[in-house]
Amino acid sequence: MISAADIVAAFGIGLAGTGHCLGMCGGIAAALSLGGPKTPATTWAYHGGRVVSYTTLGAVLGLLAGSVAISEWTIGLRYVAGALMIAMGLAIAEWWRGVMVLERGGAMLWAPIQRLSSGLLPIRSPWQGFALGCCWGMMPCGLIYSALAWAATAQSASGSAILMAAFGVGTLPAMLATSLGASSVHAMLRHRGIKLFTGLFLILCGVWTITITTLHREHIVQPMHSGAHGSQHQHSHSQPSHSSGAPRTVDPTQHPHHQHH
Repeated sequence: MISAADIVAAFGIGLAGTGHCLGMCGGIAAALSLGGPKTPATTWAYHGGRVVSYTTLGAVLGLLAGSVAISEWTIGLRYVAGALMIAMGLAIAEWWRGVMVLERGGAMLWAPIQRLSSGLLPIRSPWQGFALGCCWGMMPCGLIYSALAWAATAQSASGSAILMAAFGVGTLPAMLATSLGASSVHAMLRHRGIKLFTGLFLILCGVWTITITTLHREHIVQPMHSGAHGSQHQHSHSQPSHSSGAPRTVDPTQHPHHQHH
C-alpha cells in the first residue's frame, strides 16, 4: 500500500530530474513551440501522452512484480531500485556514467518505437502530439528506468501506476516551460549547481531506499515465512498424536461412564 509520502517522493524525483529530461527529449518539447495557434493544445497533448506512457509502464511492471510472492524477490527489487537511483544521481552530477550502459541496452528496444514516432513529425494535431508523447515516454532513459524500478516496489498495478503518474507530473513544469519557449528555465536547469543538487537528491533517495530495506529486511521476510510455517503448524495439530493403525486405549478412571457396576 503506497502512502502520500511515496507519491510526494515520486513527484520530487520527476521534478528534480527534469534537467536530465530536457537533455534527452527537450528538443522535441522545444519544437512544439513552433506550432502556431495550435501550440498549447499540441503541447499539452504531447506531455499528456508522456504521463500516460509512464503510468502504463508502471502498471505493467507493478503487476509483474506483484505476481511473484517471494520475500527475496521483494528485497532484491528494492535494492535494485536504490542502486539505480544512486547511479542516476551520479550520472546527473557528472561523477560516474555507468548508468549509460543501461540506456544503451534499452536503445535496442527503443529503435522500432523511434521509427514509429518519426512518422508522427511534423505534428499537425493534438492527437499526433499525444501519440508522439506516448512513444517518447518509452525512450531509453536512466531516470525513467530508476523511477520504474522504484515504483515497482509497490508490487501492484495500481500502486506502481500512481507512483509513475506522480513522477510524470513532476516532470511537467520544466518541460512545459521549454515547450512554450521559456528558454530561461532551460538555462537554469542546465546550471552546474542545479545538476549537483539534483544528483545529490537522487543519491540520497537511493541510499534511503537501501537503508530502509536493510533495516526492515526481517519484517519483509518474516511474514511470508511465518505464513508458511503457520500452515504447517496448523496441519500438524490437525493430525492425531497416535498412529492410525494402533489400538486406542481407554482409561476407565478417566471415563466413569464406561465402568460396569
